[in-house]
Amino acid sequence: MESMGKKKRPRRSFTPEFKAEIVELCQRGDRSIGQVAKDFDLTETAVREWVRQAEVDAGQRDGLTSSEREELAALRRENRRLREDVDILKRATAFFVRETR
Repeated sequence: MESMGKKKRPRRSFTPEFKAEIVELCQRGDRSIGQVAKDFDLTETAVREWVRQAEVDAGQRDGLTSSEREELAALRRENRRLREDVDILKRATAFFVRETR
């Protein structure tokens, strides 16, 4: 892809306040999402996702709200950790069973 002339951007992070400001600009209707993205040197895809997520959070669109997404991510992390704990306990049990014979 890089040989096609597209530059790869470094990954940037933005504050929730900045995202809310960008969403507000898009929802006012003065400028298109593409124009707002261009004016602030953002990718149009990212701005569209921020607007979509804001609509979900406001109940204007179906989907997982930001808090639900955060909770789901936390539960997945916990589930992965618990699975690792169970795996370790299984290995320890098998080890001690072999040692006591």
